[in-house]
This record gives sequence, C-alpha cells and structure tokens, in this order.
Amino acid sequence: MRLARYALILLAPMFAATAPVAGGVPAAGEAFNPSPHAIDIPGWFKVTFLDVREDARDAAAEGKRLLVYFGQDGCPYCRELMRVNFSQKAIADKTRRHFTAVAINIWGDREVTWIDGRSRSEKDFAALLKVQFTPTLLFLDENGTPVLRLNGYYPPHKFQTALDYVAGKQERKISFAEYLQRHAPEPASGTLHDEPFYLKPPHDFSRARRAQGKPLIVLFEQRHCAACDELHARGFRDPAIRDLIGRFDVARLELFGAARVIAPGGKTLTEEQWGRALSVAYTPSLVFFDAGGKEIFRLEAYLQPFHLASGLDYVASGAYRKQPSFQRFIQQRAEKIRAAGGRVELW
Repeated sequence: MRLARYALILLAPMFAATAPVAGGVPAAGEAFNPSPHAIDIPGWFKVTFLDVREDARDAAAEGKRLLVYFGQDGCPYCRELMRVNFSQKAIADKTRRHFTAVAINIWGDREVTWIDGRSRSEKDFAALLKVQFTPTLLFLDENGTPVLRLNGYYPPHKFQTALDYVAGKQERKISFAEYLQRHAPEPASGTLHDEPFYLKPPHDFSRARRAQGKPLIVLFEQRHCAACDELHARGFRDPAIRDLIGRFDVARLELFGAARVIAPGGKTLTEEQWGRALSVAYTPSLVFFDAGGKEIFRLEAYLQPFHLASGLDYVASGAYRKQPSFQRFIQQRAEKIRAAGGRVELW
C-alpha cells in the first residue's frame, strides 16, 4: 500500500496543469517539487507520504524539526518567501540544517495524515487548520505538536528569528512575541502613529458597552516597527482602505504597553497581557471582533494595500459568515474588480 501511495505521489505532478518537474521522476528518497505549484519550491523540500506523525519522527531522527509550508499558485507572498527569503544562503542553509520541509497546496488533492491519525485531502487539511493566508508555515516538534505558526509572509530578518526560535526550542522558555522583539530589531521611526479614526482611551471593549456598535478592530503596534510605519504611510492613505475603515471602530494598542483595557469578556488587563492572551506575535496585527465581542478574523504579518482592503471588506461585508475561506474571497473580489475595469495590484 505504501509503495502504491508513493507511486501516486510521484506521478501526480505529471497530470497537473503545470509542467512536470525538470529532470524526470526522482528516485525514492530524493527531493523534488512535491506538488504542482506555479511558485517554484526549493529542490531541498522533501517528498514524503505526508503523514505528519511519520514526518515529525523522521525529522527528529535526523536531529531536526518538521516545517510544513502551505502555499498556492499565484500567491505573491509565497513568491517572496521563495525568491527573497530562501534565495539567501544563510536562510536556506539554516532551514535545511534544522528542519525537514514539506509543501502543501491549499487547493490540492494529495492525501495528508494529521496527528489525529485521519487522512484528508490537502485542501481539507488546510481547511481543518483554518489556513487563511499563504504562505502559512507550521513548525512541529519531535512529537508532531505544533510549536509555532506563521500566518503570512515574514521578511527575512524576522523569518530568520522564527527559525532560530524553533530550532533552539525556545518555546519552552519564552513567547515568540517576546523573542521576536528581542532578537529582530529593525530600523523604524520609533513612533506610534496616530490616526483620526482611532477610538480614544481608556478602552472598554466589554460586551455590554459594544452590543449595538460597529465591528471592532484592535490594532496592535510597536514603536520600533517598520511595517507599522508603512501601514500608516501607505496602507491607511489608500482611498479604498479609508472608505472601508469607516465601517469599523478602531482601537490602537501597543503590543508591550502597560495601559489598562477592559477585554470583551469584562476582564481588566494591560495591553501586553491582552496581546499575550490573544497570542499576538507580529506587528502590525489587526484583530477583528463582532459587536458581541467575539473574535471573528485577524490580519497579521506583512500585507500590501489590496490584501489589507480585502481583509477589511471580508469582515465589513459580512462575507466571513458565508465564505469560510479568505483566499476564496480574495480571488472572487479580485475578479469583480477586474471585471469592472479596475486594477488589482497584488504586490
């Protein structure tokens, strides 16, 4: 049975819409492009039976941990990960030294076995793990337990920090948010930028206060955050984003701040404590709550204006209630814009 499954894995790219792997079918155990992706995947990614339990054990036997990459065709952020991050020798060497990397196509049909022992198609597996962004990177320990998840594209210096965090088993000592702050400094303005649409502190997000209000965005930022600077200089200056942002209440918090807020459940916490409770690791992060105080969506990692606007539209329009896949929504939204003669700038 395993030989039959392996044969199917090897043959799958031949019947894909994209071209087969150059150089023919690899011998057993060799690496190859493990799924039909328009985005080139490094040759050192491994072909496996996509049994996560086995892959984690095999990686551990080599003194490594398992890295699962979720991607899709036409994803500009996946392209950046492959062409920018993995084109840097230091990053590629570090990843190969400490991790076994496998690729999942979020719309694919190959069989994946998760740690619960159940087998699902790639697209059902991605849906099970609620993968809303590509790339999504899931790092697992020697037992197959996830220890870190990166939702979206991380620029090289932060991506290297993530590799160091997992390779060094730092999850046993410190949160990723704290580790990132200490080890991934970046040139930035050192300023928390204000916007006219921000709610004024003190912030009370309790359900009783918000039951009849607009959906809420809680934006977590830091002073030394180049991506935050760009969000204000470019993202919030975009007319489409300004139109959409008016459909929300927006509160800005400092990820490691000491100001007190009342969370939706009524508990009083510092900004840092609430960010930790929400597992916010990256700035800027936009966490969306409905009028009743329930988190319904979030945007984190680096986003271009089109994708930021798509996230705002996804929640403001209520599409998240009917379309559980943000990626499907993005595709449909882009098609509508193009059909109306508009321009879509993915990157």
